[in-house]
Amino acid sequence: MTLTTRPGRRIATLLGGLALAGATALIPATAVAAPTTTGPTPAADASVLAGNRTQAAAGWLARQLVDGERFETTFNGVTYPDQGLTIDAILAFAAAGVADHNGAKATTWLARPEILSGYIGDGATNAYAGATAKTLLAAEVRGVSPTTFGGVDLPARLRSLQQPSGRFTDTSPWGDYSNAFSQSLALLALNRTPGGVPTAAVDFLAGAHCADGGFPLNYGLPTCTSDADSTAMSVQALAATGRSQEAAAGLNWLAAHQLSDGGFGTVGATTGNANSTGLAGQALLSSWRVLPGLTARHFLTERQVGCSATPATRGAIAYDATGFNPSTATRATAQAVLGLAGTGFADLTAAGARPDAPTLHCPGTAA
Repeated sequence: MTLTTRPGRRIATLLGGLALAGATALIPATAVAAPTTTGPTPAADASVLAGNRTQAAAGWLARQLVDGERFETTFNGVTYPDQGLTIDAILAFAAAGVADHNGAKATTWLARPEILSGYIGDGATNAYAGATAKTLLAAEVRGVSPTTFGGVDLPARLRSLQQPSGRFTDTSPWGDYSNAFSQSLALLALNRTPGGVPTAAVDFLAGAHCADGGFPLNYGLPTCTSDADSTAMSVQALAATGRSQEAAAGLNWLAAHQLSDGGFGTVGATTGNANSTGLAGQALLSSWRVLPGLTARHFLTERQVGCSATPATRGAIAYDATGFNPSTATRATAQAVLGLAGTGFADLTAAGARPDAPTLHCPGTAA
């Protein structure tokens, strides 16, 4: 955790430093128009544009929260709390350095015992490794006590789910759904705790890579198939815990499997999506893989709803090239912000974030 730059500023710094060398070409024509009067240098303009793009996406996401605090999902006519997407938003706000008011409300909502147990389990009949790790990371990013979160000692609960092999698994009457996300989030979250990460857990993740250097989503299958999302998560966890060799191999795999449109997608896809590209871009930029990282960011900004759209949708990130779809835009935007900001999970913090939810800067248009 060596990054000292404010979250949301890392990519702006990269763009600003490279602007005179042509990086401004990565900003599409629908972005904010350059000033016509004497003012900042082109490099500074690029930094401002990069920051507003990221903050506007997070601001749009904040305005979609129900009661400013949570996301919900509807299945078969019944509405349920969506704790996972709410945590995605909490992390996105920290990455962009904005919407701190909403981040605080969302964290308070998540800590309600009935909301928390409905996500991580009751700790007796069921307990979910990925959900527990993700909640622990959110608490750490928000700077609240993880040992008393909603009445649960999250680090202790998570450690109790580690197997002798080092893998973190679920305890549930419905089976074990743990995967590469569960393991990676567990490493990232426990790395911030006083006890650190057990060596066996790091060894398990490091040894789970496929022959090509990438990482699979599910473990123990007959064929190891590398996946962009899982590789992006795994390399961040391995880099944070000192396994640079395996992390570098995963980053090489990501760079070699970037699609022709600049994005990343699911296994076998020929076009990218914002979710996969957000995670991959975050992994690449936080590891200073600048060229593929900025190319991924360009993919995301190309799918950002711009100033020609209605104010209610400006700043959102569409899932793919088909355009804005409200059913997919919230999750796509939450993960896209990570790639826009370029700050890795290991360095996320909500400290110093602005309380407001910014809008896309559109000179000469109605607010």
